[in-house]
Amino acid sequence: MIDLDRRRGILIGLAVGDAMGASVEFAPPGTFLEVTDFRAGGPHGLEAGEWTDDTSMALALADSIAEAGWDLNDQAERYVEWWRTGAYSVNGRVFDVGMATSAALLRFVETRDPWISADPLPRSSGNGSIMRLAPVPLAYAPLLFDRVDILIARAVESSRPTHASPQCLSACAYFAVVLAGLLHGLPREEVLDPAWPVLERAREFHALHPEIAEVAEGSFRTKVPPEIRGAGYVVRSLEAALWAFHNAIDFREAVLRAVNLGDDADTTGAVCGQLAGAHWGERGIPPDWRQRLAGRELIERALNGLAK
Repeated sequence: MIDLDRRRGILIGLAVGDAMGASVEFAPPGTFLEVTDFRAGGPHGLEAGEWTDDTSMALALADSIAEAGWDLNDQAERYVEWWRTGAYSVNGRVFDVGMATSAALLRFVETRDPWISADPLPRSSGNGSIMRLAPVPLAYAPLLFDRVDILIARAVESSRPTHASPQCLSACAYFAVVLAGLLHGLPREEVLDPAWPVLERAREFHALHPEIAEVAEGSFRTKVPPEIRGAGYVVRSLEAALWAFHNAIDFREAVLRAVNLGDDADTTGAVCGQLAGAHWGERGIPPDWRQRLAGRELIERALNGLAK
């Protein structure tokens, strides 16, 4: 039985990390005052505690799983609804849509086929599918030990409507297994150990792309900024989030380390927030951050839907 506190923590943690980094999104490291709390501003003029497309797309994915089961067409339709109307947005308007995501959704509108809508080439290897991944391990983590193949398949498939490169697919496969292990309450060091038996079994069903395999082998342990970068490239984004998380003393330290890398700070924060939220649970997220997080009703609706 997966602890309810961790189940709530993974999605709330995603939103908190996203909101924490939103004010310094696109700002190079060292060009802004250190982030220590929610702040207003940033490229989208958000209020303190408001989040971006990372959380919006996660909420769309969560609602799809809760209401339609596993249906890529339904997932893509909900992304299009967000993209066109601002559904799932914290403030009802559309902003911060990634280029790969918008191109893929436009292609989906034309083809109605989510299996071919995304560019499969390495040039389109952004972090847009790991930033929203939390609902997949939320729904399928119970399969981790007995049917890890299904967990991996769902994680990989969840990427395809918008991000179909080998790097993105492998990042989702690895990230889902790690998040599922944390949701089960396994020790952080065990889950991040490249020799973790569950990960070794997972590799039998999905051979990791060499760059993702390097991250899984522990590149995040040996590098430091500026080699660690909060970039939009999925490999660097995943590596940066794991770097911020792997030896942090608590949720606060992990997420602040992530967002203060700058650049794609909201997404680095969202990816790290999933890890930290699954590990420390909702109770590990500072209460004042939880209270001041915007759009809580949307997040609660998604959590309630996945709990059914």
